[in-house]
Amino acid sequence: MPQKIHIEIDRELCTGCGICIRFCPKDVLGESGTLNQYGNFYTEVKKLEECIVCRQCELYCPDFAISVEVKE
Repeated sequence: MPQKIHIEIDRELCTGCGICIRFCPKDVLGESGTLNQYGNFYTEVKKLEECIVCRQCELYCPDFAISVEVKE
């Protein structure tokens, strides 16, 4: 059975710093076209199918706004 990858980005916690985007080796993440409560463009998933579950985004997010889950 194939694994399902789910990347959750909490828009309320994301400050739009872009660290997760820079650390993603597969360019899975990108900047949204919508402003969040801080007036910044929050991060969103652009290419989920490219995710290799390295969890670099989760590890480097200073605001704990990203979680990566793998479901069987």
